[in-house]
Amino acid sequence: MLLRRRARMLRWLVPARLGPVWMWKVLLLFVALAFAGQLLGVIFNKSVHPVTRSIFSSPDAQGPSLGSCQPHNHIMFLKTHKTASSTVLNMLYRFGEEHDLRFALPLGYQLGYPLPFNAHRVKGYQGPNAVEFHIMGNHMRFYKPEVEKVMPADTFYFSIIRDPVALAESSFAYYKEVAPAFRKTKGLGDFADDPMKYYDPRLRNNHYARNLLWFDFGMDHNINFSVALAKHGVAMIRQTFKLILVSEYFDQSMILLRHALCWPLDAVVSFSLNARQQKPSNTGRTSGSWVGRAADIAIVGNKGGIPQFKALPNMSLTEEQREKLRRWNALDWYVYKAFNQTFWEEVTKFGHAKMEEEVAILRTRREELARVCLKDGGKPVEAHRIRDKSIRPFQSGLIKILGYELQPGLDAVTRAACLRMIRPEIQYKDLLDAKQFPRAPAAQAQPPQGAPEAGQERECWGEMLLSERCWSRREIGTEAIY
Repeated sequence: MLLRRRARMLRWLVPARLGPVWMWKVLLLFVALAFAGQLLGVIFNKSVHPVTRSIFSSPDAQGPSLGSCQPHNHIMFLKTHKTASSTVLNMLYRFGEEHDLRFALPLGYQLGYPLPFNAHRVKGYQGPNAVEFHIMGNHMRFYKPEVEKVMPADTFYFSIIRDPVALAESSFAYYKEVAPAFRKTKGLGDFADDPMKYYDPRLRNNHYARNLLWFDFGMDHNINFSVALAKHGVAMIRQTFKLILVSEYFDQSMILLRHALCWPLDAVVSFSLNARQQKPSNTGRTSGSWVGRAADIAIVGNKGGIPQFKALPNMSLTEEQREKLRRWNALDWYVYKAFNQTFWEEVTKFGHAKMEEEVAILRTRREELARVCLKDGGKPVEAHRIRDKSIRPFQSGLIKILGYELQPGLDAVTRAACLRMIRPEIQYKDLLDAKQFPRAPAAQAQPPQGAPEAGQERECWGEMLLSERCWSRREIGTEAIY
């Protein structure tokens, strides 16, 4: 019986002659086996290869523990000039965008600068407590009573400062053709030797040439220096600002800021924005530091596809000239020394060993993100070489501003996070503006009723404090973006 069954099965599988029925049976058998194999392969692959995760969702993104603190959402950053403040603003933009916070954005690109800040310069402002704003950080000349009309009572105020000599070098490089005091000089050393030969306090934009920090903090930068006056100014700053960062110690500043705001590590990891072109070498590559140094050359045109360069005036300084610049910017120098001391007192409270450890983690994370996000190891490139026009940095005056290119082939989540880190300030502001005001007309915005009119301010230069000033009639030109 068993032998007969096996014989019938064998005859079914291997008939004596091939025919249509046999061919269909074999075909169906092979199709079934192939389908089963494919199904098993898919199941096996899913179990072996997990879903790829973005580097920004890794545990390293959080950084060392912050304890049980709660993140600050109400933040006012006084964006001082030539202090790496654009890089700090990028962090605020990123954090606010990722957490759907509302920005106190300007009608243009600055909050009425160089005029004293007025609440009506904020787009969408409808009066005190009418709208909740979370973050304010665009350029302004600080005036606390007006800021307090916009920002909530629990707002965390902070700013950043820089050595006045380095700041003067950067200001001279950027504003050589903007500030009358710089325009006719042969070089920065020439200006340092005799500032009063070139400086007229009545001329617009000359504030870039003297005590620029003091001016940005809202005080009279032309008043004669005295220790009592300087101490009073520092006391006023301390009363409002809970943290003053120092650009020369940027990484340490970021650690203090992270702990003060209770933010994850990635929120304060950054790539240097607004970097300036250094002198090209014979190989066509650039040399020197990318952060906080005055430019040696600047692009001024493009002829036949070849960039044309113009040499900037002599930027070299003797030690004697550096000391003269400190005396010329005596108010800024006093502020810098006072808050540099305070900064290191804060580091001591934090713990020097702990600071070194966290700075090392920050730098490692920055290198890791640069490898993932940026082409060519993260080296800044000339704006005209960046194919994506939406991330080309704005070119202002004689200075050649560099930018970055993204690494190709990034997944969507990683690409979006990397793009936030390199998006230039102007484009980022426009993006946030469009999100907050999606139906706003594209035409140039006009100041709302109640905002100070250009050319109608009254100014007196004798008093120290902004709140004690009266403004004289003078033409106010178009705001400088940087």
